[in-house]
Amino acid sequence: MEDARDRRGHDEEEVTVRSLLWFAVGTTAGFVLAHLVNKDPRGHEMLAEIDARITEFTDRIQDAYHEQQARFDTGPAAAGSADDDR
Repeated sequence: MEDARDRRGHDEEEVTVRSLLWFAVGTTAGFVLAHLVNKDPRGHEMLAEIDARITEFTDRIQDAYHEQQARFDTGPAAAGSADDDR
């Protein structure tokens, strides 16, 4: 049984190039749209609010990561010293 792409006459490279092209077009369109929205005062305010929310979220993730990393850094040393007391 043939692959669906082969039946339509497309090979994998053509599909990959087309996908990358659409990705690039979408990314470019997104940047252009964001630039246009940012020119409007209401749009600028909306983008600033979104940026603040993203910053708050990433700060929380970063804090949680550092707390977990501190637990890992002190965990084995504390367990090793408890074993030495026996």
